[in-house]
Amino acid sequence: MRPVKPIDALRQDLERDLQARKTAGLLRTLQVPHGIDLCSSDYLGYAHDPELSNEVAAVVAQEGLGSGSARLLRGHLPLHDAVEARLATFCGREAALLFSSGFAANSGVLPALCGPDDTVFSDALNHASLIDGIRLSRARRVVYPHADLDALETALKVPRTGRALIATESVFSMDGDLTDLTSICDLAERYGALCLVDEAHATGLYGARGSGRVEALGLSQRVACTLHTGGKALGSGGAWIAGDRALIAWLINHCRSFVFSTAVVPAIAASLDAAVRRLPRDAQLVTDLHEKARLLRDRLRANGLDLGQSQSCIVPVLLGEAKRALAVAKSLQDQGFDVRAVRPPTVPEGTARLRLTVRAPLARADLLRAADALTLAARP
Repeated sequence: MRPVKPIDALRQDLERDLQARKTAGLLRTLQVPHGIDLCSSDYLGYAHDPELSNEVAAVVAQEGLGSGSARLLRGHLPLHDAVEARLATFCGREAALLFSSGFAANSGVLPALCGPDDTVFSDALNHASLIDGIRLSRARRVVYPHADLDALETALKVPRTGRALIATESVFSMDGDLTDLTSICDLAERYGALCLVDEAHATGLYGARGSGRVEALGLSQRVACTLHTGGKALGSGGAWIAGDRALIAWLINHCRSFVFSTAVVPAIAASLDAAVRRLPRDAQLVTDLHEKARLLRDRLRANGLDLGQSQSCIVPVLLGEAKRALAVAKSLQDQGFDVRAVRPPTVPEGTARLRLTVRAPLARADLLRAADALTLAARP
């Protein structure tokens, strides 16, 4: 009997796994957008804004398509300096550093700041990029139950050596609830820890300038650094870390996902700059957006659906089993709504859901129509 070739054995293993996922309702596939957008994070509609697109196109015409290399080689452009200065001011911090994505930023900043002698305290529902960053740091990881600050305090009381850092999102990406950042900063200061706050889903939507909940709560000088992404409310891509000048200089020297990555391309840098300059004009748009989100949450809760502790533009409808979430999503898709089922392992077992997002371009009538259609589809 001829031995199975390694490539054939691999293919068989992969096919078995994929079939098992399909049977369990957990198979992920790519789906082209269609219908009314109730699932993207383009909260303000900037991704297709003609004015912003034209501004970026003008910069690309001047600067070119690519940066050509890492920033520490020939990839550093005057544009990067200018945009980082604007982003730092936007966040109320001394400096900022651009990254190609939020995942690159989080998975790089944690290993740059922490090592095997240090401890990172992480909310149980933190984004995968934070989780992977902690793993890469090789720091001791203490995971506290989601938003359980009593448990966090108990963990912080345990004697330790080295640096201590609390990592949390400010708006949780799958649950839409808001972290008690003020209390976390109080605990950090009481027990000698630093704070890293992921503002991915808050950037553009909170604070007088729009930089996020850290700004809105007046905590800018109480956290070590904040993470901001451009691929959500700002409508483009990329990300940045904002903090003290010394911290940013340290990242330039020690953050591997920055040092060994090609510099952010001009189009991304220009799009972040254009979006941040645009935000002051759109204050009423942001206010209306939060009112629309409240309208949708109120309608769904009145209809008896479980939204957890959602308080933001992220509105999860908890359905339990993966196959049920897929069936409800399919029903809404057939009625012209682009919604997606979020299933384990992205969310914990038994908490499969439709993760709705409220966007400024959505009409109130469409939100209410979607809420009622979802209610009918979710009935046993």
